[in-house]
Amino acid sequence: MKLSHKLEYACRVLAQLGLTFGQGKLAHIETLASAEAIPANYLVQILNELRGAGLIVSKRGKQGGYALARSPQKIALIEIVEAVDGELLECSFEDSGHSGARVASIWNDVGECFEGKVRAYTLDDFIVRDADAEMYYI
Repeated sequence: MKLSHKLEYACRVLAQLGLTFGQGKLAHIETLASAEAIPANYLVQILNELRGAGLIVSKRGKQGGYALARSPQKIALIEIVEAVDGELLECSFEDSGHSGARVASIWNDVGECFEGKVRAYTLDDFIVRDADAEMYYI
């Protein structure tokens, strides 16, 4: 499966913002870019799209930054996808030719399964709260 860097980065930066949700803190773009290894100039564009979709809030100025607009449990993955890469959910197969209808039907079914999975996850599922819990020791 090939997803866009934009979608991947959006999920990562939102997960980072989810770590401090409810603490009254605003995250600076440099901190977010560094924590998630995302180019800051590209991150600005992504944050603007997320803000436009109502997923985050921002404040300008020296004390400014970014925060989630609502709790991570209430932000569905499908909202993130629609905000930054809505074309991912589009199915556009032609049903012409001898096999066209069957091919389109199968791919539409696959698309519906994919969309169902995307609807099932929330931002909370992406948040790594304890870095040590993710490490494996030999």
